[in-house]
Amino acid sequence: MKNLQNTFFLFLAMGTLVFAEIPQKERKVLLDLYKSTNGTDWTNKWDINSPVAMWHGVKVLDGHVVGINLFRNNLSGAIPKNIYKLKHLTYLNLAFNSITGEMPEKMTKLEELRVLKLEMNRIHGTIPLTIGNLQALEEFTVFNNFLTGSIPESIGQLKNLRILNLSSNSLKGHMPNSLGALTKLESLGLFENTLDGEIPMELGQLLKLKELVLANNRLGGEIPIEFGQLASLKVLQIQNNKFESFKNLEHMDSQQFLVLDYDKETIKTDFKSSDFNKTRMADTKFEDEGNE
Repeated sequence: MKNLQNTFFLFLAMGTLVFAEIPQKERKVLLDLYKSTNGTDWTNKWDINSPVAMWHGVKVLDGHVVGINLFRNNLSGAIPKNIYKLKHLTYLNLAFNSITGEMPEKMTKLEELRVLKLEMNRIHGTIPLTIGNLQALEEFTVFNNFLTGSIPESIGQLKNLRILNLSSNSLKGHMPNSLGALTKLESLGLFENTLDGEIPMELGQLLKLKELVLANNRLGGEIPIEFGQLASLKVLQIQNNKFESFKNLEHMDSQQFLVLDYDKETIKTDFKSSDFNKTRMADTKFEDEGNE
């Protein structure tokens, strides 16, 4: 009898955990996301009559939605503007889909968000000027979309950022000096945009930077002498720009690199490098398991 009672209470506890509901306003946001991105055509559809915690890619903790992972799930349509109402959200991965529309301005109200992955979609418009409000953000990847405009100066407020990849868009203008404030940054990808002007010398402050990919832009001037401070850098790709001189590469240790691509043939330098193989831009940038 005692064992039967224990089994009953265990079942009851499990049932309470599984069927615990999130606030109605959070459920509405999820339903709006489902409708606005043609959920009936998703690869893994939601059974909206089942508990939210059982919906594909949705993580619920303490009665709130904290994670959404719909990586490569055939989403099409726009991100709903009310996504910001998921105020407990820490992880949002909508990468490798066919999402259109713009990044909602109010998305930058997601103050708990640590990971925002929107790469390989068809998102257009500009990066919100208030992107710096996402103070907890550690990873922001939105490469291979149709973003235009400039990189907001406020991006330098993302002090916890480790990975930033804005490659393969149509971003223009100068690289903001504020990028130098991202002292935890390990990977910066701005490949294949139309960025111009000089590389900010402030990038020399990114002492944890391991990967810097600026190839295929319109950047000019000289390579900052401050690059000599980037002792952690393993990948540097700056080819296909309009640099006037690579002389300051001499201040870097050639032995630190796994990949080094610059326009060696057009401008000579005394940089003492090993025989680096020419590599195409970061095959690794498309690697995404879609996991939290």
